[in-house]
Amino acid sequence: MLRGPMRALWILAGLAACTAAPALAQQAAAPASPAAITVEAPYTTGDAWIDRQLADIDAYARRYPASFLDELERHLAVRRGYAEEVLAAQGWRAGDLYFACAWAQAARLSCRELVRAYSRSSVRDWQAALKTLPVPPANANYRQVRHAIVASFDRWDRPIELDARLREQLGDRDQRLERARQAAQPAPQPAPQPAPQPKSESASKPPPKPVPKR
Repeated sequence: MLRGPMRALWILAGLAACTAAPALAQQAAAPASPAAITVEAPYTTGDAWIDRQLADIDAYARRYPASFLDELERHLAVRRGYAEEVLAAQGWRAGDLYFACAWAQAARLSCRELVRAYSRSSVRDWQAALKTLPVPPANANYRQVRHAIVASFDRWDRPIELDARLREQLGDRDQRLERARQAAQPAPQPAPQPAPQPKSESASKPPPKPVPKR
């Protein structure tokens, strides 16, 4: 049994350990410093507006991955299994895959061609990848990709800020939704035409020849 000074030292050591434990736990649970947080590289498609929306698509896909994959499959003609394989590969973000497939649709290429072109780019730069395609990039392609992005955000019910040119081309949200509603309606079928009536036998026979008089 400890007595005197030795007992006092043991008590002080125990108190110090109890005081230090919560402080160490707080340090372990503290968030990483800003320098330790990894910041994803910005997109480089050649269109600043598209670049911003692709970053927002990344955020949407992280929160609603199934809805994002449904959009690719239904409206950008991308098989779901293939999209999942690409997203699992290193260096591929949701915005990258969306841009690849939207551009492929605009340029009448396959999404796989765009994926291969971007994968071959050593610097992972979309502008450099687009220059390697058999169809050179054109303003019309960028316009179609912009329109595709707006349509996707409308289907996701996600807010999107249009620039002046897009507002002029597509109108406000209510106008865009009304056009989409009308486009989704089936085309009116022509009224059936009445079937032709068959001719009677009397009408089809030639008239009898007159009998000569004697």
